[in-house]
Amino acid sequence: MSQSAFISLMQGSTLSDIDLEGVKEQLHHYRDQVTLTGRQLGWDYAEAAFPYGIETKPEANDQWFYLKGSDPLYRHIVFGTGKLEEEGATVPYIQVVLPEGSTHGDKAKANELCKWIGKRLQARVKMFNGRTIYYNPRK
Repeated sequence: MSQSAFISLMQGSTLSDIDLEGVKEQLHHYRDQVTLTGRQLGWDYAEAAFPYGIETKPEANDQWFYLKGSDPLYRHIVFGTGKLEEEGATVPYIQVVLPEGSTHGDKAKANELCKWIGKRLQARVKMFNGRTIYYNPRK
């Protein structure tokens, strides 16, 4: 059975809306950061920290894309975006899905990416285990 995590942009988040291109930009920024870390360490950390390629399929209709693993330990993670009504407000979100056949490595990397994106966007992150992390400033 597939599992989902949600990164919701709340009041106080750094962005008020996000689309698939915005999610891809976040992932490219993550890749760039781990590449710089690798240069400082003197090894190809980027391939170890982000062992995926970003791919789209024609049937996705610009609603989702997936990360395809380049290693048997990492297979795939699916990303999509949407909006939902919550307490009278429209809340944009990023949905991260671990489809059937995902590995423990995929789940660990998806958790890491959710936390990283959530912290960067100051968003609310509902993890795969149902726990919620608030990175957004709340009053």
